[in-house]
Amino acid sequence: QVQLVESGGGLVQPGGSLRLSCSASGTIISLDSIGWYRQAPGKQRELVAVATNGGRLTYTDSVKGRFTISRDNVKNTAYLQMNSLQPDDTAVYLCNAMAVTGRLTLSEYWGQGTQVTVSS
Repeated sequence: QVQLVESGGGLVQPGGSLRLSCSASGTIISLDSIGWYRQAPGKQRELVAVATNGGRLTYTDSVKGRFTISRDNVKNTAYLQMNSLQPDDTAVYLCNAMAVTGRLTLSEYWGQGTQVTVSS
Protein backbone atom coordinates (compact mmCIF):
# COMPACT_ATOMS: atom_id res chain seq x y z
CA GLN A 1 0.00 0.00 0.00
CA VAL A 2 1.02 3.60 -0.59
CA GLN A 3 0.11 6.54 1.59
CA LEU A 4 0.03 10.06 0.16
CA VAL A 5 0.25 13.02 2.51
CA GLU A 6 -0.38 16.51 1.18
CA SER A 7 0.48 19.84 2.70
CA GLY A 8 0.67 23.49 1.75
CA GLY A 9 -2.90 24.52 1.05
CA GLY A 10 -4.51 27.62 2.47
CA LEU A 11 -6.07 30.99 1.79
CA VAL A 12 -4.34 33.40 -0.57
CA GLN A 13 -5.28 36.61 -2.33
CA PRO A 14 -5.64 36.76 -6.12
CA GLY A 15 -2.23 37.01 -7.70
CA GLY A 16 -0.58 35.24 -4.79
CA SER A 17 1.35 32.00 -4.61
CA LEU A 18 1.22 28.70 -2.77
CA ARG A 19 3.36 25.59 -2.83
CA LEU A 20 1.81 22.18 -2.34
CA SER A 21 3.75 19.08 -1.33
CA CYS A 22 2.79 15.43 -1.61
CA SER A 23 4.90 12.74 0.02
CA ALA A 24 4.44 9.09 -0.86
CA SER A 25 5.35 6.35 1.58
CA GLY A 26 4.99 2.60 1.74
CA THR A 27 6.51 -0.35 -0.03
CA ILE A 28 7.15 1.51 -3.27
CA ILE A 29 9.06 -0.29 -5.98
CA SER A 30 8.41 2.36 -8.61
CA LEU A 31 6.52 5.65 -8.51
CA ASP A 32 5.45 5.76 -12.14
CA SER A 33 3.66 9.07 -11.89
CA ILE A 34 2.68 11.56 -9.23
CA GLY A 35 0.60 14.64 -9.61
CA TRP A 36 -2.36 16.71 -8.67
CA TYR A 37 -6.05 16.82 -9.44
CA ARG A 38 -8.50 19.37 -8.15
CA GLN A 39 -12.20 19.44 -7.48
CA ALA A 40 -14.24 22.56 -6.99
CA PRO A 41 -17.80 22.54 -5.61
CA GLY A 42 -20.26 21.47 -8.29
CA LYS A 43 -17.50 20.67 -10.79
CA GLN A 44 -15.89 17.49 -11.99
CA ARG A 45 -12.49 16.47 -10.76
CA GLU A 46 -9.82 17.60 -13.22
CA LEU A 47 -6.16 16.90 -13.76
CA VAL A 48 -3.95 19.85 -12.83
CA ALA A 49 -0.43 18.55 -13.38
CA VAL A 50 1.41 15.26 -13.39
CA ALA A 51 5.06 14.21 -13.50
CA THR A 52 6.11 10.78 -14.72
CA ASN A 53 9.23 8.96 -13.64
CA GLY A 54 10.47 9.42 -17.20
CA GLY A 55 10.48 13.17 -16.69
CA ARG A 56 7.39 14.05 -18.69
CA LEU A 57 5.37 16.93 -17.25
CA THR A 58 1.74 17.49 -18.18
CA TYR A 59 -0.44 20.46 -17.29
CA THR A 60 -4.04 21.34 -17.88
CA ASP A 61 -4.30 24.35 -20.18
CA SER A 62 -5.67 26.71 -17.55
CA VAL A 63 -2.56 26.47 -15.35
CA LYS A 64 0.17 26.46 -18.01
CA GLY A 65 2.66 29.22 -17.37
CA ARG A 66 1.44 29.68 -13.78
CA PHE A 67 1.93 26.30 -12.10
CA THR A 68 5.07 24.19 -12.01
CA ILE A 69 5.25 20.57 -10.90
CA SER A 70 8.47 18.96 -9.77
CA ARG A 71 9.40 15.73 -8.05
CA ASP A 72 12.16 14.50 -5.80
CA ASN A 73 12.67 10.86 -6.69
CA VAL A 74 14.79 10.18 -3.61
CA LYS A 75 12.12 11.46 -1.25
CA ASN A 76 9.17 10.22 -3.36
CA THR A 77 7.75 13.71 -3.06
CA ALA A 78 6.08 15.99 -5.58
CA TYR A 79 5.73 19.74 -5.36
CA LEU A 80 3.29 22.04 -7.09
CA GLN A 81 4.35 25.67 -7.20
CA MET A 82 1.28 27.75 -7.94
CA ASN A 83 1.78 31.38 -8.96
CA SER A 84 -0.63 34.07 -10.13
CA LEU A 85 -3.47 32.29 -8.40
CA GLN A 86 -6.98 33.25 -9.39
CA PRO A 87 -10.38 32.65 -7.76
CA ASP A 88 -11.07 29.94 -10.37
CA ASP A 89 -8.18 27.97 -8.86
CA THR A 90 -10.16 27.55 -5.65
CA ALA A 91 -10.65 23.83 -5.07
CA VAL A 92 -9.62 20.83 -3.05
CA TYR A 93 -6.31 19.67 -4.50
CA LEU A 94 -5.76 15.93 -4.36
CA CYS A 95 -2.49 14.16 -4.82
CA ASN A 96 -2.58 11.16 -7.16
CA ALA A 97 0.05 8.53 -7.76
CA MET A 98 0.48 5.44 -9.89
CA ALA A 99 2.89 3.12 -8.14
CA VAL A 100 4.24 -0.40 -8.27
CA THR A 101 4.37 -1.81 -4.76
CA GLY A 102 5.79 -4.92 -3.18
CA ARG A 103 2.99 -6.93 -4.79
CA LEU A 104 4.48 -6.00 -8.17
CA THR A 105 1.19 -4.55 -9.38
CA LEU A 106 0.58 -1.04 -10.68
CA SER A 107 -2.13 0.67 -8.67
CA GLU A 108 -3.58 4.13 -8.28
CA TYR A 109 -3.55 5.99 -4.98
CA TRP A 110 -5.13 9.20 -3.73
CA GLY A 111 -4.34 11.59 -0.93
CA GLN A 112 -6.92 13.12 1.38
CA GLY A 113 -6.79 16.49 -0.31
CA THR A 114 -5.82 19.98 0.73
CA GLN A 115 -8.01 23.08 0.37
CA VAL A 116 -6.79 25.99 -1.73
CA THR A 117 -8.91 29.13 -1.53
CA VAL A 118 -8.14 32.21 -3.61
CA SER A 119 -10.10 35.19 -2.39
CA SER A 120 -9.67 38.83 -1.52
